Amino acid sequence: MGSTTITSSTETHSSHEPGKPRASNRSALLAALLGIPLLAAVLLSAFVWPASSIGPRDLPIGVTGPPPALDAVDGQLDQREGAFKVTSYADVAAAEEAIRDRDIYGAIAIGPEGTQLLTATAASPVVAQLLAELARGIGQAQDSPVEIRDVVATDPDDARGTGLAVTVLPMIILGIAIGAMSTLLARDSGGRLGVLAVGAVMAGLTGVALLQGWLGIVGGDWWVNAAVLTLAVGAVAATVAGLGALFGEAGIGLGALTMVLLGNPLSGAASAPELLSQPWGAIGQALPPGAGATLLRSTAFFDGAGAAGPLWTLLGWWLFGGALLVVAGLRARRTAARAA
Repeated sequence: MGSTTITSSTETHSSHEPGKPRASNRSALLAALLGIPLLAAVLLSAFVWPASSIGPRDLPIGVTGPPPALDAVDGQLDQREGAFKVTSYADVAAAEEAIRDRDIYGAIAIGPEGTQLLTATAASPVVAQLLAELARGIGQAQDSPVEIRDVVATDPDDARGTGLAVTVLPMIILGIAIGAMSTLLARDSGGRLGVLAVGAVMAGLTGVALLQGWLGIVGGDWWVNAAVLTLAVGAVAATVAGLGALFGEAGIGLGALTMVLLGNPLSGAASAPELLSQPWGAIGQALPPGAGATLLRSTAFFDGAGAAGPLWTLLGWWLFGGALLVVAGLRARRTAARAA
């Protein structure tokens, strides 16, 4: 009787033991740990560096008074080269008008009764404090008393102006959330634009109801301020949605990081764009958070003076995001047509 050879197939078992991390998991964990210092450096640089380097850089201010006194003031200002951009005015009334038009942040008026400082805490409480120190130094040099007059003041419920400054980050987060929702929940460009429009309007109405109706930290026309908040939130949302429609989750992350790491700290809302190192102050005003904060100050306290620049900036970001959505929609149609 022949012998029968039975070959048994052996099952291949994974060498991974339960409870023991795989090599790929260990690599991912190591990469994440090594990425923590990089993340810390990016976050600290984005948020701490702008605040630590605050100082006047071509800060527009005015002076008025008799020529001999102005020559002495100009001599003291020249000692801080590059700090101030000085414009002379015929009288105090002209300087006040320039402040209300947002051409300058304040003015130093030299008269027979002493030195007078005209400020606008509504434009920037930090700048107003800086100019007060400057005026006191000029008054001491000329041995004259200094009177400080706030031409355009902040709301009494937000005397330090911090309430308006801290609204920037919540508006950014709202915009990111609306943009991500429109990308993930709507399937075509029309639906995404609809989500953007409705979400931005709801955010704007809610924001003005809280800031102006409940907290009372901004003034001006209620509907105009609601429109400003709608534009600001929508500009962030449209950008995030457009990038998300083109590049998926990576696009959403790119838009969100840009607005949080660049738009928020460079907005100048807590100080002034001219107090940030250049060109970062200008870059901040070219992004939706900075433009939105500047536009809201204009409509809330200055009757719309200086609103044209930030308004066009926000509209430009809306158009940019909408264009990205249209491009993404066209690409999706071409892909579907090829598949068909």
